[in-house]
Amino acid sequence: MTGPRSIGYRLTEEQVLLRDTIRQLAFEQIAPRAAEIDRSGEFPEDIRQLLASQDVLALPYPAEHGGLGADLLTQCLAIEAIAHACVTSSLILSVQALASLPLLLGGSKEQHARFFPNLASGKTLAAFALTEPEAGSDAAALRTRAVRDGDDYRVTGTKRFITNGSVAGLITVFAVTNPDAKRHQRISAFAVEVPAEGFKVARLEHKLGIRGSPTAELTFDEVRVPAANLIGAEGDGWKLALATLDRSRPGIAAQAVGIAQGALDVAAQYARERKQFGQRIGEFQMIQAMLADMDARTEAARQLTYKAATEVEAGAHDGTRWASVAKLIAGDTAMAVTTDAVQVLGGYGYTDDYPVERMMRDAKITQLYEGTQQIQRLVIARALLGKAE
Repeated sequence: MTGPRSIGYRLTEEQVLLRDTIRQLAFEQIAPRAAEIDRSGEFPEDIRQLLASQDVLALPYPAEHGGLGADLLTQCLAIEAIAHACVTSSLILSVQALASLPLLLGGSKEQHARFFPNLASGKTLAAFALTEPEAGSDAAALRTRAVRDGDDYRVTGTKRFITNGSVAGLITVFAVTNPDAKRHQRISAFAVEVPAEGFKVARLEHKLGIRGSPTAELTFDEVRVPAANLIGAEGDGWKLALATLDRSRPGIAAQAVGIAQGALDVAAQYARERKQFGQRIGEFQMIQAMLADMDARTEAARQLTYKAATEVEAGAHDGTRWASVAKLIAGDTAMAVTTDAVQVLGGYGYTDDYPVERMMRDAKITQLYEGTQQIQRLVIARALLGKAE
């Protein structure tokens, strides 16, 4: 019996250049906006235009449709670099990639040619609509219906917690097409172009963190969707959703690594400058131990994330496990490191004079979306034990 195959990685010169370029862009033009984005809670249209103008939003798409054809690791490097400065801004790229994955994985050549140029250019933003009020972790329990009507489908239902749902022009919607089929064969995926008659942004959530990223409740009331916008075949939806999460979860891990690194940088700089009892607080061993643990955890999460990205990209048989392990460890690391960063800064860390309180609030979401940490543990355990009889 052979064990899991090992796929090594080493960043190429091109990947290092892209990472450093985006890191500088984020430091110079995104970081100065981060606090205001958080305070206002408004979607940063200027950052969207910046990322589009620099071809950052083109990363996930094939070159023949105006994209850069970047592999998963390269996309993770970009997400990490942006999240280092502003997590909300990193979601513009990560959700663009997430929502496009069902089309990339199961869409037709005609659909690619029709949708990808505007997505790659940033002219159109995309959203991923799987979650519903009664279908969160149990996503297969969704109730949104899509009924065939001639050359169209009529889509009716409610989607909840949809990132970018209020600013997207293309929404990947999962809906039940055959309610009598087996649980995971009932669902199909559609590329829904909005605005459309019967489509409504019902509400926006007021959130703990990522406040500039709109999280919307969407309602569909007999929304007509051309049959040509069905992604794959009827019944392929669940399979496409799972394959999408395998490729998107490393991106959330990369986001978490970026948050942790940003908080560590602030804490280390503060420890170098802040003086108490006649010396820099960084000279105290308890502070040194905290910083060392923060650094070690962040680097461990980074290396695991990069490794997971290469395994998933290579089609490893245990790619699902790799994706969940990376998200689990990186998400927990982001929460722990940002919390410790607030502690290092003491009372100042609890105020918005410094960014670590925002980073701590933003970090929490990486333990929740695209599968809670408890769901990741279930996925990992099933990979170890096999499915129950």
